[in-house]
Amino acid sequence: MSTIIFLIVFPLVVAVALLILKADAARDIVVKVGSAVIIAASIYLVVKYFSSGGQYFSASNEAVGTAMTIISALLAIVGFVLGIKYKKYLACLLVVVTTPLQLWFEFTKGHEIAVNYNMYIDRLSMIMVLIIGIIGTLICVYALGYMKDDQKHQKDGKDRRPWFFFLMFVFLSAMFGIVTSNNLLWMFFFWEITTYCSFFLIGYNGLFHKKEFEDKIATRNAFRAFIMTSLGGLGFVIGIILLGSGLGTIELSTMLAYGSMGGSVVAPALFLVFAGLTKAAQMPFDSWLLGAMVAPTPTSALLHSSTMVKAGVFLIIKLAPVLGWNIAGIMAMFVGGITFLMTSFAAIGQSNGKKVLAYSTISNLGLICACGGVGTPEAVWAGIMLIIFHAITKCLMFLCVGTAEHQIGSRNIEDMDGLFEKLPRLAGCMMIGIAGMYLAPFGMLISKWATLTAFVDSGNILLILIICFGSAATVFYWTKWLGKLSATMAGRENLQKNVHGEETFVHVTLATLTVLVCLCFPFISSTLVVPYLVSAFGAVDALALSANNMIIMCIMIAVIVLLFIFFFGRTNKKIVPIYMNGVNEGDNLSFKNAFQAPTEVGLRNWYMESYFGEVKMNVIGCVATAVLEVACIVAVAALMLGGIA
Repeated sequence: MSTIIFLIVFPLVVAVALLILKADAARDIVVKVGSAVIIAASIYLVVKYFSSGGQYFSASNEAVGTAMTIISALLAIVGFVLGIKYKKYLACLLVVVTTPLQLWFEFTKGHEIAVNYNMYIDRLSMIMVLIIGIIGTLICVYALGYMKDDQKHQKDGKDRRPWFFFLMFVFLSAMFGIVTSNNLLWMFFFWEITTYCSFFLIGYNGLFHKKEFEDKIATRNAFRAFIMTSLGGLGFVIGIILLGSGLGTIELSTMLAYGSMGGSVVAPALFLVFAGLTKAAQMPFDSWLLGAMVAPTPTSALLHSSTMVKAGVFLIIKLAPVLGWNIAGIMAMFVGGITFLMTSFAAIGQSNGKKVLAYSTISNLGLICACGGVGTPEAVWAGIMLIIFHAITKCLMFLCVGTAEHQIGSRNIEDMDGLFEKLPRLAGCMMIGIAGMYLAPFGMLISKWATLTAFVDSGNILLILIICFGSAATVFYWTKWLGKLSATMAGRENLQKNVHGEETFVHVTLATLTVLVCLCFPFISSTLVVPYLVSAFGAVDALALSANNMIIMCIMIAVIVLLFIFFFGRTNKKIVPIYMNGVNEGDNLSFKNAFQAPTEVGLRNWYMESYFGEVKMNVIGCVATAVLEVACIVAVAALMLGGIA
C-alpha cells in the first residue's frame, strides 16, 4: 500500500519542485532523478506483489475523501471561469452539471455506502504501472531537450516550461491513481485530473497568453478535448450513481463479481464504457486527439501512448468480464471496430507524420476497445498485448517525429527524403518503431493475429471483416513511410550532432524496449496476462496464440538481432552513381531535365485522397458510431424504465 501511495504522491512533489525551479540545470537534475526514482518504484511495486498476484487495500481515510472533494470543486471552478473567459459555454454547462451531480451523490447515497477496498494492485494494473512509470517518465526526460528548442520559438519570450513540466508529472500521478483505484469515486477524481491536465497541455501555446501572442487553434483544440472528455466524465458519474443506487456499491471489484455471477450491471457498465470511449478518442470523439497535435511533441506522446488514452482502454478492458453480447459490450465492440476501420483508411491519405500517428493511435485503440467489448479471455489477452506494444512503439514514433521536425523543419513524410543520411540514428529508431507497429515477427502484428483469431472464435463476422480490411490499410500506410526512410541518398548533410543527448537517449532506449518486449513475449503472457485472465474469468482453456507460436516468434526476433550485431559495420560501403534520366550534377541529388532545368531527386508516395480523404472517413465513421451510441443509451434507458437493467 505504501508503494502505491508513494507512486501517487512522489510525482506531485516533483511537479511542485519543477513549478518553483526556473534554472535549466536544476530542472534537468530534478526531472532525471525524479524519473529514475519513479521507474525504480514502479518496478519495485511489481516485484513486491508479483508472487501473490496482487492485493486489495482498505486505505480508508476520511481526510483523503474530503481533500478529493475540495480539489474537485476547485477544478470545476477553474473550468467554469475559463469557459466564461473564452466564451466556451458548453464547457461551462458540462462543469455545472457533472460536478454538482457528483457532489450530490457523494453527500447523499454515496455517504451511506460502505467501501471495503479503496485501492488494489493486480496483474493488469502492474502492467499499467510499468507503462506509466517507464514510458511516461522517458517522455519527461525527452522533453528536457525538446522544450529547450521549443522555448526558442515562443513569440512572447516568456518561459512557461515550469508549468509544462508541472503538468506532466501531475499527469503521471493521476494515471497511477486511475489504475490502482477500486473505489470508482476515487478513480473518477484521478480521471478528471487527467482531463484538466490534458486541457492545459494542449492549450500550452494558447491559454494564459496575452491576446496578441495567443495561438487560437491551441485554445480551440484544448477546449474541444475538455468538452469531449468532460462528456465522458458525465457518463462516468451517471454510471457510478446507477451502480451505487442499484447495487449499493461503488467498488469496481464488487461490480465485476456481481456481473460474473449472472447479475445485471449493463446500465452502469454502458455509461462507464461510454466514458472509456471518449477518453480513448473513439468516434465520434476522435477529433480531440487529432487536435492535440498542436501541443509540443512530448504532450502528443504522453496523451497518445502511455497515459490519457490508455485510461479509457484500461477501463474497458477491466469491464470486459461483464461485457460481451449485451448492450454495453455491443457498443464497445462495434464503436471500436468502426473506429479502427475508418481511421485506418483515413491514415492512408495523410502525409503529415503526426497525423498518421494520431490516426494510427485511434485505430489501434479502437481495436483494443473491440477486444474488450467481445469480452472473451482470448480477446482480452489480445487487447492487453496490444496495449503493451502500442504504448512503447507509438511513443517511440511520436518522439522521433518531434525530433525530425526540429532538425529538418517539417513533420511531413514527403520531406523525409534522405533522412537515413541526415539523421541515421534517428531514422534507424523510426524504422524499428514502424517495424514494431506492423511487421512480423514484432508484437503488434502478432497481437492483431491473436485478435483476428479471437474474433473468429467469437463468431462475429462483422468484426472479422473490419480487422481484415483495417489491417490491410495499416500495411499500406506504414509501408509507404518505411520505404521513404529506408531510401538512402548519399551527399546529405549529417544533422545527428544537433540532436539533444536526452532525446537520443530516449529514442535508443525505446527502440531497445521495442525489441526486448517482443523477445519477452512468452514471459509477459505467462506471468502477467494469463494469470490476470484466470483471476478475471476463471479457468482459461485456450489462448488465441499458443506458447509454441510465441516461442517461434521470439526466435525469429533473436535471429534478426543477431544478424544485425554480427554484420553491423562489416560491409564495404560502395556508392553507385544514380542514373536519373538526365544529366547528373555529380552529387546524385539533382539532374538537368529535358529542358535543361535543374531538378532535385525525390521519392513521392501515393495518398489516394479522393478515396480515403479524412473528411469522408470521419463523416461516415462519426455518423455510424454516434447513431450506435445513441441507440444503445436509449435501449438501456428503456430497459431501466421497464425495470430490467
